Amino acid sequence: QVLLVDSGGGLVQAGGSLRLSCAASGRTISNYAMGWFRQAPEKEREIVAVINWSGNAIYYADSVKGRFAISRDNAKKTVYLQMNNLKPEDSAVYYCAADRRTWRTVVDAMGASDFGSWGQGTQVTVSS
Repeated sequence: QVLLVDSGGGLVQAGGSLRLSCAASGRTISNYAMGWFRQAPEKEREIVAVINWSGNAIYYADSVKGRFAISRDNAKKTVYLQMNNLKPEDSAVYYCAADRRTWRTVVDAMGASDFGSWGQGTQVTVSS
């Protein structure tokens, strides 16, 4: 079992930046794909970005391409989401999650049901 703790959210003006962190404890995450999701009020949870276990395959939702960057430091058991040029529509609770399977190489078609462990979420609010 892995425990994921999300942090780094906050209030930022449009055009600003934030870096979210997801710290894992318990078992290793080095052989698991990791993802970031977000959920705005009265909306479904949506995938934002996913990185495979080695970091050489990454998926981004179209809405964040070119603005967000996911990365991981397996030695530190931490996954990051750098968010630049933030927009009010990026406001949501952001969650990190760990894949149910190990050694997944292709991450383009993953959904929430593929992830078995979730962080508690961190609020991101972007003001206009």
